[in-house]
Amino acid sequence: MEFITRVGAAPQLATDCIAVGVHAGGSLTSTARKLDQASKGALAAAVESGDATGRRGHALLLRALPGVKAARVLLVGLGKAEDFTDKAYAEAVRTAVKHAGAGTKQLALAAGDWKVKDRDAAWHARTLAAAAREVVFRVDELKSKKDTAAQKIEQVAWLAAARDTAAERGLREGTALANGMELTKRLGNLPPNICTPRYLAEQAKGMAREFDLDVDVLDRKDIEKLGMGAFLSVTRGSEEPPRLIVLKYQGAGKAAPTVLVGKGITFDSGGISIKPGANMDEMKYDMCGAGTVLGTMRAIAELKPKANVIGVVVACENMPSGTASRPGDIVTSMSGQTIEILNTDAEGRLILCDALTYVERFKPAAVIDIATLTGACVVALGDVNHGLFASDDALAEQLLAASRAALDPAWRMPVQEDYQEQIKSNFADMANIGPPGKAGAVLAACFLARFTKAYKWAHLDIAGTAWRGGAAKGATGRPVPLLVQYLSSH
Repeated sequence: MEFITRVGAAPQLATDCIAVGVHAGGSLTSTARKLDQASKGALAAAVESGDATGRRGHALLLRALPGVKAARVLLVGLGKAEDFTDKAYAEAVRTAVKHAGAGTKQLALAAGDWKVKDRDAAWHARTLAAAAREVVFRVDELKSKKDTAAQKIEQVAWLAAARDTAAERGLREGTALANGMELTKRLGNLPPNICTPRYLAEQAKGMAREFDLDVDVLDRKDIEKLGMGAFLSVTRGSEEPPRLIVLKYQGAGKAAPTVLVGKGITFDSGGISIKPGANMDEMKYDMCGAGTVLGTMRAIAELKPKANVIGVVVACENMPSGTASRPGDIVTSMSGQTIEILNTDAEGRLILCDALTYVERFKPAAVIDIATLTGACVVALGDVNHGLFASDDALAEQLLAASRAALDPAWRMPVQEDYQEQIKSNFADMANIGPPGKAGAVLAACFLARFTKAYKWAHLDIAGTAWRGGAAKGATGRPVPLLVQYLSSH
């Protein structure tokens, strides 16, 4: 799907479809009024008849209007004008793309009329591109028969009366964001027999070639030399070899980089502490932190901001076997701290802690790890907000601001010293879990915090937000929007 700007009078625009807005109560937006005048009241008549309600999510397709060169005019419901928020705008874009008509290949949106308070043209255009691409994303890559009923829109135009360079920039940014999100979703949706640690490494190498990034892939021998005993303990039960993947984007000279660290458990059986069988197929999504890092790096490589960003993916499987770690084992992390493994299904923090020690070598300005870490975070926040934990208040506020701007919400959770008592061990420096049923997401973050003393650190627990289950099963591409917004603005 291509995004462009088109300048001119709407009634004279030759295209397959023009989408214009109508608010609840029948108020037409500016471009809709111009089309109504050209068509001698056809749009107003649709509103008066009740066919166009103005309700959010509702759309009415009109064809062959007199005085209008476009083959179709789509009246998109925007809801009440006073309630037209960020989410309402994105919903209106998705509604337009969904209802533009089966024969529409070129769609022009008069979305410049759909103004959200305190948002500029670049934001509107960026959100338009990302929302439109969300509609046409498909998950039929491995199906023998593709979805022939899918929307075939090839070009989406931002319709304006005059050239708007901010909107042009926003469309480019939205395209890059959508490309990153789609990579994250694709990797998440692939089955674990295809999306292995080695596959993730090949994806990173391909991206490095395409965008001229630096890449380094460490195998088991390299990981052993580094002394990553916690990471290696998780890999012991699997035949699939682990990988530590490092991607580097350099756009700001010698400035200290921001480092993203992604959990990449490409399948999580729980190990010896095996999970229940129901919905275990969804544990292919336990690499969505890794997928997020790769998707974010792709977007950043395309956007080329003046920033230095390093993406680190720590990838392996967690499987049960005769060589797998056992509850009660004690392992030594790369930092030298020892860990008593009380539950092998609390493996994400074991691979992350070594990666968080590894990234000290980059002397980072900040480190953000992203992980589908705890079911407890799902209990606490559901599937709306990412759980945000941070050792630095300023970093936390910057990430929260980015989450609001990107429509990718996060909620700050505590990571206080008072919780550390609950992961004490009689036999090692710490245990990998705390008491059952108590602050599980917080204790996981507190565990990670022990390995992040050398830099500013934040942790995003995306266990509830990285994918959806049920009939709509699939990866969401979150929190790529939050991270791209944060990195682009810093």
